[in-house]
Amino acid sequence: MIESEIFGYEKGAFTDAKARKEGLFEQAQGGTIFLDEIGELEFNLQAKLLRVLEENTFRRVGGLKDLSLDVRVVAASNRNLKAESEAQRFRLDLYCRLSVIRVDIPPLRTRGEDVLLLARHYIERTNQKRGGKKLRGLATQAAEIFRRYEWLGNVRELRNVIERASILEDGEFVTTEHLPVDLLEKNSSPGTGRNSAFVLPAEGIPLGEVELQLARQAMERTGGNLTRAAKLLSISRDQLRYRLKKGTGKIARDDS
Repeated sequence: MIESEIFGYEKGAFTDAKARKEGLFEQAQGGTIFLDEIGELEFNLQAKLLRVLEENTFRRVGGLKDLSLDVRVVAASNRNLKAESEAQRFRLDLYCRLSVIRVDIPPLRTRGEDVLLLARHYIERTNQKRGGKKLRGLATQAAEIFRRYEWLGNVRELRNVIERASILEDGEFVTTEHLPVDLLEKNSSPGTGRNSAFVLPAEGIPLGEVELQLARQAMERTGGNLTRAAKLLSISRDQLRYRLKKGTGKIARDDS
């Protein structure tokens, strides 16, 4: 099936081949063809692709003559094709032929602040896609989680997280409340579970300061929504408002 899609086929080449069909290479004549995830290509097709690249000709499935080809080939893989070829899982000769100009894109987890720039980009795209809903960015705690997360799925995973937040968030910022469990679990440190979340420092700490910090975290997590923040702390809105005013001298806004 893949071979017939790439190279096309002649009428009668197989049972359902009722008419000649041009393959992707033929359609790309005079232009560029992009072969994504080329590391997944089976060995026998790798050999045929190598022949095409070496001789600039191809043959349709069921065809009897070679057709000339003039295309630029761009290939991509999420695997290390050099390592794959050394392990004999990918043809070394094909790897060498493809790597005339090689561009290595580092994984998202190694790119530091880039994750925040990409998150902003996907927030803007999601806003355009969803029309009226306008997310303004990441809440501080969510941004820190984004920085520390491994992002094994790279930008695809990041995009999906932003789309999820766009659907579930009520406020203007992406908060931790609606992040996937994977992000939250892999960013939690030992000893931060429900049974051991608070550890009293040896030198002690004023209780009012702890309350203020938790109140601020709750407000940050909910994007400043007083009602939802109070719910996280199992107190009333008035009690939360009192604690915030007591600690900062300012009255919290209410987005309920």
